[in-house]
Amino acid sequence: MRRRRSNNDNDADNQNPQPPKSNPSISQFSQKRIFAFCLAFRILNSLLIQTYFNPDEHWQGPEVAHRIAFGYGHLTWEWKQGIRSYLHPFVFVPLYRLLALLHLDTPWLMMRAPRLLQSVFSAVGDLYLYKLSAVLFGDHVAKWALFSQLGNWFMFYCFSRTLSNSLETVLTLVGLYFWPCMRSSGECSSGSRKWGLVVAALACAVRPTSAVTWLYVGLLELLKAHDRLKFIFLEVAPIGTAVLGLTCLLDRFMYGTWILVPLNFLKFNFLSSGGDYYGTHKWHWYLTQGFPVMIFSHLPFCIAGIISSKQWKFAGLLAWILGFYSVLGHKEFRFVLPVLPISLMFSGYSLAVIEDPGSSQNKGKVSSKKHTKCPPKMKVAILFLLATNIPMALYMSLVHQRGPEDVMNFLAREALDGKVKNILFLTPCHATPYYAMLHQNLPMQFLDCTPSEEKGVPDESDRFMMDPVSFVTEYAKNWSSPSHIVLFDSEEQKLKNFLFSFDYREEKRFFHAHFKVDRDLQASIVVYVRIR
Repeated sequence: MRRRRSNNDNDADNQNPQPPKSNPSISQFSQKRIFAFCLAFRILNSLLIQTYFNPDEHWQGPEVAHRIAFGYGHLTWEWKQGIRSYLHPFVFVPLYRLLALLHLDTPWLMMRAPRLLQSVFSAVGDLYLYKLSAVLFGDHVAKWALFSQLGNWFMFYCFSRTLSNSLETVLTLVGLYFWPCMRSSGECSSGSRKWGLVVAALACAVRPTSAVTWLYVGLLELLKAHDRLKFIFLEVAPIGTAVLGLTCLLDRFMYGTWILVPLNFLKFNFLSSGGDYYGTHKWHWYLTQGFPVMIFSHLPFCIAGIISSKQWKFAGLLAWILGFYSVLGHKEFRFVLPVLPISLMFSGYSLAVIEDPGSSQNKGKVSSKKHTKCPPKMKVAILFLLATNIPMALYMSLVHQRGPEDVMNFLAREALDGKVKNILFLTPCHATPYYAMLHQNLPMQFLDCTPSEEKGVPDESDRFMMDPVSFVTEYAKNWSSPSHIVLFDSEEQKLKNFLFSFDYREEKRFFHAHFKVDRDLQASIVVYVRIR
């Protein structure tokens, strides 16, 4: 938390470089311009995302929404065990119904529309990062914080995807802006904390793990509150109960029975380590690999910004989240996405100091000196960040692992023309989008990967990957021959003779990746068609 300045702060000002700080209030006109710019950027961002990152982007959001809106779509095992709330998928339901009403539910729009909607939310997140940075440090830092956010490769790659983590990140930024304990004292209205509580509760409803963030923030607010009992029983409890109650009503309506999703989520992911079924990493993975990859070349600027800004509450939040998730066995990049903008805010602070290193003498006021030229160090820093992040963002968004989206777009067009009867996916489970992108009510099958209650028992997907020929030979005894089979080239080589024996021929091949990630190299994804 940033203290109000007094005469006793002069020595500290002289020792620590500070960027110029202006009036933190942003005019409505400026907000609209910033939002318009961020929205245009995120729309372009969403259109440039043409690759497959994580199955949950499709299977836990748009796929469920498609089932609600159109009456068909697949529900994964998580929905049968009640560890997912319908709140996040419901965001996309009105969009799908609007497209159907206007007869705009074409293959291209069905693929793009959900990400375009998420790009609107992402632009809101960008705006609130700017507003939060302006409150803490002033407009000058806010400008560079926004630059860091828009220029970070992982935010470009992930923020406009339809993951619940993306919406959680937006809500985290909005909520942090409203919480008094995370801002300078005296700069919040009386209702600010209540709005912060509402947004925090929504974030937890969208993704229960967000409670880790708000536990930290809530404890800080509790330590600061003059009347702690009032804060707990007249603010936290009523607002949390109201949001949880409304979410439970929605889930009761959709599941057909009363169910407490956060409790089921907690039991599976934390108490039983159910997430470990999908792989584990060493405890230090987030610190040594995961988060450094996400923040990438902004890392040294982030560290410098933390040290020079002395905003220890936000640095503590960053350390708390990375520390907490390091304890869990199952780790993914997206789990710590909500704190990536905080680290990029510190990067923006560092850039502001580089641009105006003499601003520490201004005691928080805007320098009267007009900078007509960008300092050489600043030019180097900007060029370095752009040169390292832009190629990475474009490669990961346009090239790496684009096969699943290309193949589903192709199949959607073929199905629209009546050329597809049924499809079998001989791939690792959830390796492609599904009905939400095909948008045709055709029979489809994929290899199941529901976690077994008995440890060590391989699922269908595992058995296929271990021995594709034996698995498919047995599988074919009970199948109704599909008109189309989709598989990766790594398994195609082993199954060619089998496919030819059942009169399948290659129809279309799509590039997938240049290098392997967690399996053998899957360079392309192939569609086989039965010729008779």
